[in-house]
Amino acid sequence: MKSLDDLKKIRDAAQSKVTMRGKNDGIRILVGMATCGISAGARPVMTKLVEEIANKNIEAVTVTPVGCIGECAIEPIVEVLQGETRTTYCRVDVEVAERIINEHIIGGKVVQDNVIGKYRL
Repeated sequence: MKSLDDLKKIRDAAQSKVTMRGKNDGIRILVGMATCGISAGARPVMTKLVEEIANKNIEAVTVTPVGCIGECAIEPIVEVLQGETRTTYCRVDVEVAERIINEHIIGGKVVQDNVIGKYRL
């Protein structure tokens, strides 16, 4: 990256590949972004999720900031909705966010270290 134009091109390319608040097709990733989530570190978690999805050219994944999920003591919380299955992760930091993309979204395996619930919708 050498200029502001280069940065804008990178941003536009990433935005074209990552849908935020889009259709509900494919995998949905919800990030708790209420005050408690943000103060616990949800903003860098959301940024990492979006960056990883863009960098790995993953399609059919929607990342959506949501309000209160209701468990302030275990924030940041990230929920992955895949078909009829919902997996809820707690105490997610940027390293765990990267693992969620690599292990869960790409590899199909739940990151057991941070999961608090996996159940059918």
